[in-house]
Amino acid sequence: MGNGSGSRAGRLRAVARGTLGNRFGSRARRLRAVAREVFGWEDLRSGQIEAMSHLVGGGDALVVMPTGGGKSAVYQVPAQLLDGPTVVVSPLIALQRDQVAGLTEVGAGGAVALNSAQGGSDDPLEAVHAGRAEFVFLAPEQLAKPEIVERLRAARPSLIAVDEAHCVSAWGHDFRPDYLRLGQVIERLGHPPVVALTATATPAVREEIVAVLGLRDVRQVVRGFDRPNLELEVRRFVTADELRQAVVAEAARRTGLGLVYAATRRDTEEYAAALREAGRRAEPYHAGMKAADRHRVHEMFRDGELDVAVATSAFGMGIDKPDVRFVLHAAPPESPDSYYQEIGRAGRDGERAAAVLFYRPEDLGLRRFFAGGRTDEEFLLRVATLVAEHGGTVRARELRELLGVGAARLTRAVNLLERAGAVEVTGRGDLRRAAGGPEPARAVERAAELEEIRRRIDESRVEMMRGYAETTGCRRRFLLEYFGEPYERLCGTCDTCRAGEAQAPEDTGPFAMHARVRHSEWGPGTVMSRENDRVTVLFEEVGYKTLLLEAVERENLLTPA
Repeated sequence: MGNGSGSRAGRLRAVARGTLGNRFGSRARRLRAVAREVFGWEDLRSGQIEAMSHLVGGGDALVVMPTGGGKSAVYQVPAQLLDGPTVVVSPLIALQRDQVAGLTEVGAGGAVALNSAQGGSDDPLEAVHAGRAEFVFLAPEQLAKPEIVERLRAARPSLIAVDEAHCVSAWGHDFRPDYLRLGQVIERLGHPPVVALTATATPAVREEIVAVLGLRDVRQVVRGFDRPNLELEVRRFVTADELRQAVVAEAARRTGLGLVYAATRRDTEEYAAALREAGRRAEPYHAGMKAADRHRVHEMFRDGELDVAVATSAFGMGIDKPDVRFVLHAAPPESPDSYYQEIGRAGRDGERAAAVLFYRPEDLGLRRFFAGGRTDEEFLLRVATLVAEHGGTVRARELRELLGVGAARLTRAVNLLERAGAVEVTGRGDLRRAAGGPEPARAVERAAELEEIRRRIDESRVEMMRGYAETTGCRRRFLLEYFGEPYERLCGTCDTCRAGEAQAPEDTGPFAMHARVRHSEWGPGTVMSRENDRVTVLFEEVGYKTLLLEAVERENLLTPA
């Protein structure tokens, strides 16, 4: 790489190859030496070392760590010990910009980004080929372009990092169709060591990440969903006006930097205006703003020029701001997955921080509406028929022009038809009919079935969000067991524990966590949590269901699978 063998990073690569002897001994000691010399980190956490060592040894890794848990270090340190550039798939331009700036500042081998916001004649990939950049950051849609993949392939990458990897999974709360192509891209790039990174992934999501990305010799490192310094609370309201006034009053009275999440773009603007009237430095942030305005708010938040950012869920992914003291939700998000990721942006410095949900049951109706979208079967049939009748491969661009649709809509349709076994996508992004696949009409029928399963799962997540808001048990236990992490005690710090409402869990009996069970109507599932009077099961085709134990036992609803 461009640093050369005489530079700091070059010397450390030489250590990894053994050319400087056994000065650092074990792989873990070499990794710690890199972390200290290049990045100034005095030590690494156990989960980080475990994943890094596996990657340097040539294996793949899936890393699930909470926001602020040091996921980026898992690829940044091994990258210094592997010959060849590191490809980082990252969905947010703001995050790419921050990472490039940080890596450049510490002299970690150079970093560039390739995204839709770039202008001018600069070619970031030229810096990669010339050895001036160790890291190249790309959004997943960039990797849908065959010419980009071919140029990366020629650079012979030594490591691939997939950030926000839960976006791969149709079970995930933030599914993005562009991520489904990444498994093919990884193979096209020669399948060097791959690390998938996420802050929120239930066991079902983790399984699908491994399958979709085609991870091999994979080490799963799941660490510390629990954030003991976050004080969890839910406040319930009857009218929208009461809730709105309470949110403004709470955000205005709190000290330190804060985030308020709202459901709509209009809400972000109205809350920000109300907070400014209350004397707080507040700005809205949502996807409908101009890119320059979003960048301005992002910079103000990062540089301490705001008291409160009022945002939709578009704000926050990847922001490295350790001193956020409170996160308020003016409306419930669509799932506990999203909620846990968003409140995880508070208290990353380990100091106490508040996570308060302002809740009206009626507000879940908006989330249920978004979860209830139906498949456009007529459009699916047109796509399937055109691909089948073409006889060979058809370019996606030609198909978009023929149908008069954008890339996102066609990608969603192709993904569904591919899962239905009707369409194949080549390494160059072309489409063709799958050998032995179903006829177009049957393919559409199967695709609609798959989408219906996804819709039911999404709706079940909305209901799990209701469960969190309305539980009288320990809220921390509810969240942790949702993610499959046992927590057989009371936290003592959430609002229900402080009020004395939460009860300590009893013996789990026949329905221990992670037990496989079968329901006569809903099929196989996995026990995710158990209260004293109810059990929650994640079923493969209908999502999360909470069942009263009395009914389960009386009617024999669940049997061991």
